[in-house]
Amino acid sequence: MSSSNLASVAVGRPVRGEFTYVVPEGLSGRLSPGQRILVPFGRSMSLGFFLGPATPPPEAESVKLKPIMKVLEDSPSLPPDLISLLRFAAEHYRYPLGEVIKSALPPGLTKAEMEKEAKPDVQEFAVALVTEAPAALRRAPAQSAALAYLLAVGGRAPLEEVAHAIPGARETLRKLVERGLVRIDAEVIAPGVKEGLGQGRPDRLTPEQDAAVKELHTAVDTGGFQPFLLHGVTGSGKTEVYLRAVERALSHGKGSLVLVPEIALTPQLVGRFRSRFGADVAVLHSGLKDRERLFHWQALRKGTVRIAVGVRSAVFAPVENLGLVVVDEEHDPSFKQEDKLRYQARDLAVVRAKQAGAVVVLGSATPSLETLENTRRGRYRKLELKNRVDDRPMPTIGLVDLRQERPREPLVQEEAPILSPPLLDAMAETIAKGQQVILFLNRRGHSTFLICEVCGTSVKCSECDVCLTYHRSQNRVVCHYCGVAHPLPEHCRECTGPLLKMGVGTERVEAEVAERIPQARVARLDRDSATSAERLTEMLASFARREIDVLVGTQMVAKGHDFPGVTLVCVVMADTSLAIPDFRAAERTFHLLTQVAGRAGRGKDPGRVLVQTYNPEADPVKRMLVHDFDGFAQRELERRKVLAWPPYTRMAAVRLEGESAEQTASVARQLGDFLSRRMPPASWGVRMLGPALAPISRIRGRTRWQLLLKAPTHAALAPLLARLEAKLVDIPSSVRVTIDVDPAAML
Repeated sequence: MSSSNLASVAVGRPVRGEFTYVVPEGLSGRLSPGQRILVPFGRSMSLGFFLGPATPPPEAESVKLKPIMKVLEDSPSLPPDLISLLRFAAEHYRYPLGEVIKSALPPGLTKAEMEKEAKPDVQEFAVALVTEAPAALRRAPAQSAALAYLLAVGGRAPLEEVAHAIPGARETLRKLVERGLVRIDAEVIAPGVKEGLGQGRPDRLTPEQDAAVKELHTAVDTGGFQPFLLHGVTGSGKTEVYLRAVERALSHGKGSLVLVPEIALTPQLVGRFRSRFGADVAVLHSGLKDRERLFHWQALRKGTVRIAVGVRSAVFAPVENLGLVVVDEEHDPSFKQEDKLRYQARDLAVVRAKQAGAVVVLGSATPSLETLENTRRGRYRKLELKNRVDDRPMPTIGLVDLRQERPREPLVQEEAPILSPPLLDAMAETIAKGQQVILFLNRRGHSTFLICEVCGTSVKCSECDVCLTYHRSQNRVVCHYCGVAHPLPEHCRECTGPLLKMGVGTERVEAEVAERIPQARVARLDRDSATSAERLTEMLASFARREIDVLVGTQMVAKGHDFPGVTLVCVVMADTSLAIPDFRAAERTFHLLTQVAGRAGRGKDPGRVLVQTYNPEADPVKRMLVHDFDGFAQRELERRKVLAWPPYTRMAAVRLEGESAEQTASVARQLGDFLSRRMPPASWGVRMLGPALAPISRIRGRTRWQLLLKAPTHAALAPLLARLEAKLVDIPSSVRVTIDVDPAAML
């Protein structure tokens, strides 16, 4: 059998490898790499992806190959450059290729069904075709009322408006259409910019912006893979540099891909891009309706839209003729996917740019140490923006030592107020001037734990090894890991003693602001309040329009936002991430504090930052107070080098979960023994840490163990990981083992 009659197929199932199928005569010449197809797999049919011709397997004479049953689309969902990227991701991150491809596709293309054309958003209008109600309508009062309303508002109105004004109007209007008295028009809704989130093109650039733009223009003009780090302080105008680079790429007929770490950043960035490029911008993130995501994906694939803006999954967007890739806030841990395909979108963006021969720009005020080290080794070119736009000064930063400002009152069943007198005074003064305040605390809920005043027992989740968080708005305690929720307990389950509400979350800070500064208009931005993309966009737009005085939020308020009215930023508790058992804890603390401080003073008025902490001597806090990123990075890199942590090593975490604590521990030790006996020569520098219980030893009722593999290069790790993968077929199905290459979190 010739290879032209055989197809290599990735099956959309959690199985590794590629499979060989026969191409039936009716499909000969109709297949292109990247097409979705229907194939028999096992005893059922499955979604498959045609990858190209296959060579006949050695056992082809003795094995009856199955035929491809159907082609599910006319043109490939995946262009060749994306297939290449997905092959790399499957191999590097040790995940089945078919599942990798499925994870890259939008809803509507992940099932074994024919592709449907996604329709754009439309608004329906009722239009009167007469100037007065005919006599025949006297016996139909509902129809007469609907037509009278239309005529009263000028003969044309949105269908929603008429339905809101007159109950049952939809059916009534349908009858008027049948009589020829009304018609229904549908108009496509052009993508717009929410009031407050747009921004015009500045008349001139700063000298530093101009130098960076010229370098990027030259790179885009030249073409080919060229990686850059755009290291600019907060408020230095990095987004404008991105926009000018995208303009240049468009002038060459090339597409652009712009990644942001979280949905919270998307509305404002999309607003700025649509202000500049109109409808030539596709948006991709999970907050959109399935139909919207498919519509944007199809527009990119057809080439009718050439700019994609989205979160980490947008790294797989089918941008045609890709010439520029931008990763904004490249240091952010949200670029790492923590389940299924555990990819790092920043790293894949660099790989994609290299494969496509495109320019890639990694932007940040606080670059990750991995990116910084790549720059120091000459792999990336560094562009710097050391000053803010319009020569605005960096915000002044003050320290509030909570050891002195927040003593707890005895015999009170709640902690002392979290907002210290200096914070309250600064907030009242700022609001009195008509300016805005951001309060940052990276903890949701009201109180982060409940503890018995008598026996000291804390209220823990029954399924996870974590304390439950009290949410006062729901009067419930909630686990932020598994989602289990219970009514607030009245007393301790162990000794019936009274429970103290300890620890502080954004809900409590919001309530305290409302109580202490009653004249302030307060809103809260976290995952509990921003329940949809529409709600999030409206809240950010409302803050931009200065309809909110104080915005209390988690890290959703810390990143990338540009609100000129904000002159005061308060870090409610700088210590929340310092004690996490993770070698990146100091780096993440410094990044987060610097990013949130950067929200202050981006307008004409100077900014001020107040940082509340119990650890004023901690290095990330001290360095952040004086805007000393270089000093922090140098010291942290020295520490990492001594301890052989990234960026000086590559890592893979092997994680195990099982319902039986004993069985999970036994399997972890077996795998540890298996790997230790197959370690490469010591000269390769491969080391193993563990196995050991994970820092959070139980989540969703499953015991967790992990071990770490470290090596100077990924190539040194690859053979060991391949042996481990082969061994996993012998592991009982009751214990789930996952391999996390380049892990971001150690918990």
